[in-house]
Amino acid sequence: AHAHGKFAFMHSDGFIMDIYEHLIEIGVDAINSQLFIMPIEEIGQRFKGRITFWGELDRQHILPFGTPEDVGEAVNRVRRALWDDRGGVIGQAEFNKGYPLENIRAFFEAWWGPPET
Repeated sequence: AHAHGKFAFMHSDGFIMDIYEHLIEIGVDAINSQLFIMPIEEIGQRFKGRITFWGELDRQHILPFGTPEDVGEAVNRVRRALWDDRGGVIGQAEFNKGYPLENIRAFFEAWWGPPET
């Protein structure tokens, strides 16, 4: 992909923190993984600035059952742990039928607003 001016994106479900280093070594530019089943802060300490994280907010607990405040804090947790000018985070989440509209609104407001420290 890189030889043709393209980026390599990868998606995987599951706890894949142990293979992040290998994904970086083989040239993956961005990874979409289930961040909330892994230690997000440790992922940030080890890998931010070396790969772009393709969002992924917890769609099994926080988005459907959390409060808008829970959603905002989850977004800010991802931003604090993973954002870096050399790589960063692509804000992304899946919304399913029945998710509270307030939580969907909170997701977008948190991503588009200034990061909380």
